[in-house]
Amino acid sequence: MEILYRDKLPLGGFAGIKEHRLVIDQRIGGDVNTWDGIGNFVYLADARYNPYGESNMHSHSEIDIISVILEGAVNHEGSLKHGQSLATNQVQVQRAGGEGFSHNEINPDGIKNRMLQIWVLPEEAGEPANYKVYTLKKRQMTHIYGGGNGQDETLPSNTNIEVGILSKDQKIKKEGEFLAYITDGKAYLNDIVVEDGMLIHGTGLDIKAIEDNVRLTIISTQ
Repeated sequence: MEILYRDKLPLGGFAGIKEHRLVIDQRIGGDVNTWDGIGNFVYLADARYNPYGESNMHSHSEIDIISVILEGAVNHEGSLKHGQSLATNQVQVQRAGGEGFSHNEINPDGIKNRMLQIWVLPEEAGEPANYKVYTLKKRQMTHIYGGGNGQDETLPSNTNIEVGILSKDQKIKKEGEFLAYITDGKAYLNDIVVEDGMLIHGTGLDIKAIEDNVRLTIISTQ
């Protein structure tokens, strides 16, 4: 099992955003400080928007972009679902596909917010653009990305992403290769204490929350 520590990485950013980039896969340019992803997962940044900060309007194509709101709020502008408002513990999923999309994410408040930014390459080129929003629930892992073509609950992919909020003593087990990122609280993961800002890569996940409100993101190809 390997661990990458967010706070040992350089702080970067752009526009009104400061962020630690933990995953920049070699398929999208790579970085000596960061890890590669697994499956089609290629990018992970733990970001804070400045008060009233924004990303500024920009465009994407052939990429799926997942935004997990950890603290505060985000106002979404762009060619998909313009005007959508997002609150803490909500997740926005945008598929650019072949047609592409433009967007601007804005912090509407006078204090910093916090958001995870996750990118996944599509399985097939030329897919239509798509947009989904999920609301996380306590004591539950929510499947927010990946799955077969015969369903509409999530965007299809062989790469799966689950985001959840665990209560004290709650356990999660998963077979196969995984990347898990802790964003709040403490837990035992394969008998090692993990906490906010730790990205873990391994095979066979066995996690137990030590305290309430342990928030984590799990990426797998199973």
